[in-house]
Amino acid sequence: MFISPSIHYFNIFGFNIYIYGIILAFSIFIALFITDKVAKKEYNYSFIYEDSVFLIISGLISARLYYCLINYNTYIETPLRILNLREGGISIHGAIIGGLLAICFLSKKHKINFFKLCDLYALSLPLAQAIGRWGNYFNSEAYGLPTNTILKLYIEPKYRLEEYMQYDYFHPTFLYESVLNLILFIFLYFFILKKFKNNYGIITGFYFIFYGLIRLFIEPLRIDCTTYISNIPFPTIISSIMFLIGCLIIYFALKSKNSSSI
Repeated sequence: MFISPSIHYFNIFGFNIYIYGIILAFSIFIALFITDKVAKKEYNYSFIYEDSVFLIISGLISARLYYCLINYNTYIETPLRILNLREGGISIHGAIIGGLLAICFLSKKHKINFFKLCDLYALSLPLAQAIGRWGNYFNSEAYGLPTNTILKLYIEPKYRLEEYMQYDYFHPTFLYESVLNLILFIFLYFFILKKFKNNYGIITGFYFIFYGLIRLFIEPLRIDCTTYISNIPFPTIISSIMFLIGCLIIYFALKSKNSSSI
């Protein structure tokens, strides 16, 4: 059993330092460290840290805008709240979109194949997500439906949705996704990289497929979605699209590889 933490931040000289932010920053650093290591070892690239600021800013802006868009009812009357990142509210799907746009620019800047650069960043992204999901734990958010199973999460009443006030324990969906993302990272880093490092797009394709599947598994358990299309949670639709895009990427990557070897 997990208990939601009562401390979400600490104060230094009158300024609140949120644990979520520390975990997010740490996850980004670890991902960049691994990406830089692989880039230098496999491709002799040394620009990963140099480009990191642009990539991070692009990802964060897109993550925030995406979150505000799918929760537009919250921000339509007070749009300036969009700028208040300290109140929380970012989305990994939005971060992925922003990251892809940044990589498109960087691939042209360095004159590197777009999918080759995508593969580099996609390789460590699930590890960053595995670490970053623990920020949800410290924020008492992104939990799932009520449950009384052995693996359950106690949520304090002040962090429960109104319609679930009578329940104490919920699915720790942050933990489910963290573990599955860690498995995805191990799969990409220790198996796919070794076999397909010169077949550009394969790592990216597998990331899209399996992260799409992870979210398709997680979303039916979560209770915090606010946007639906035909009664289908919007993240479920996006995750399905990710899965299909991943399949197409791998198909064309393998087809291109086979054609070039004829």
